[in-house]
Amino acid sequence: MDPAFQLADVSAAQFALIGGVAFLAAVLGGLAGYGTGIIVPIFLAPVVGMANLVPVMAVGMLIANASRAIAFWRDIHWPHARRLLIAGLPACVAGAYGYTQLDAQWVALLLGCFFVASVPLRRTLVRAGWRLEARGVTVAGAGFGFVNGAMTGVGLLLISTLMAAGVEGAALIGTDAIVSVIMEVAKIALFGSAARLNAELAAAGLLIGACTAPGGFVARWMLARIPIRVHTAFMEVVVLAGGASFLWRAFA
Repeated sequence: MDPAFQLADVSAAQFALIGGVAFLAAVLGGLAGYGTGIIVPIFLAPVVGMANLVPVMAVGMLIANASRAIAFWRDIHWPHARRLLIAGLPACVAGAYGYTQLDAQWVALLLGCFFVASVPLRRTLVRAGWRLEARGVTVAGAGFGFVNGAMTGVGLLLISTLMAAGVEGAALIGTDAIVSVIMEVAKIALFGSAARLNAELAAAGLLIGACTAPGGFVARWMLARIPIRVHTAFMEVVVLAGGASFLWRAFA
């Protein structure tokens, strides 16, 4: 944890920028099920520090995903949610513990590599058209849980798993949200017990989450009104730029 971070040191302009980005990212993420946890860290890292990024985002994403889960509650596919959590939840705790052992340079390197790789990964998974049966969903949940515990912005993996299992539309967004909520609670508990999440960082995460909360409801309204391909193209540009910035921090 970076002891230098103090919430009082964050300027009003920084609050406004991060809050605005968080809201827009929540809307975009609500349309495709992923993206909020990728876009917000790009602007948040210079403020809270790389070492604090994942714990702060865990708090913020808990609220973001909770609002999305409420907005899409009727559409949640509960059988697949349970399959993902059976092995995914303990794996998430293990991944979060692994994160607490990393220093800021490794955090920046891993996040940068994942963000840059996520664009070709998404396209590869779409072209492959792979399908998962019930047992495969459980196995995939374990892999996602471990990565999710140690990183932020990995919703792409969960969305791809659900799509491969035949979950689509509003059910895709709702199921992704409820699984993410439960895993974020586990991450927060682990970070708190490992002294990687104090009151200042938790407050920063709550403020970010408050800005994202309306995004799920706006996304539901917009879901049938804008082409997903427009959102996807925009996301790819932002993700690649953000990944490059994290890699620059890792080697600077």
